[in-house]
Amino acid sequence: MTPERAHNPKEKPFLTSRWLGLVMAQWPVPAELLQPCLPRGLELDPFRGSHYVSLVGLQFEGTRVLGVRVPFHADFTEVNLRFYVRREHQGELRRGVVFIREYVPRFWISLIARALYNERYSSVPMSEEVSASPERSRWKYSWRVGGARHSVEAIASGPPQPMLPGSREEFVAEHYWGYTRQRDGSTHEYRVRHAPWRVWSPERAAVTLDWEPAKSYGDAWAEALRLPPEFAFVAEGSGVSVSRGGTLPAG
Repeated sequence: MTPERAHNPKEKPFLTSRWLGLVMAQWPVPAELLQPCLPRGLELDPFRGSHYVSLVGLQFEGTRVLGVRVPFHADFTEVNLRFYVRREHQGELRRGVVFIREYVPRFWISLIARALYNERYSSVPMSEEVSASPERSRWKYSWRVGGARHSVEAIASGPPQPMLPGSREEFVAEHYWGYTRQRDGSTHEYRVRHAPWRVWSPERAAVTLDWEPAKSYGDAWAEALRLPPEFAFVAEGSGVSVSRGGTLPAG
């Protein structure tokens, strides 16, 4: 059995950035849809008996890799599809996310993420429309895959508010580990640190997924994501740091 790499709190972060304006739309899905995507050593993390998948659009600002700002790759948009998992380690419950697909506008970002984490990144044409004010804010993230156009959008008024303990928003946002299935079947674990986020409950949230002529996430997801999301919110975001992480023990 391969020993698990211990987490060192003094370890220099692999990546630092600011994640801002996270539009998060959620759908309940059957566990059977998620099981084939579940990396080894993890179990699904339900909320009140339901399993959720989230489509998330956000802005990266001031991104640095090992403390170095990469020219032309520090500020960009990302859209990802994720679900929620957990595992117990030495009495600690680690709650995290698994990404089904991640889209970014820069080729080198997707190349580095695939090489280091084996994350399912792809570089595609993307755009963002963000306007923020104390009275009214709007976020819209758009991307194009194989000629098909997609977007996720939200509009909210007033300032963001702290998340309520035990709320659906807290469940979605408070997952601080990432997990990725590696090419040899093992599971890579890494830690994400950030302050608790404030959130908006949007007046309007809309997801547009044009399934023809291309399906961004595959046929298995087509039916689940054709329906409107069950709920959506916008997280203000904050500075984040991501560790390099390590491999979980086999077995």
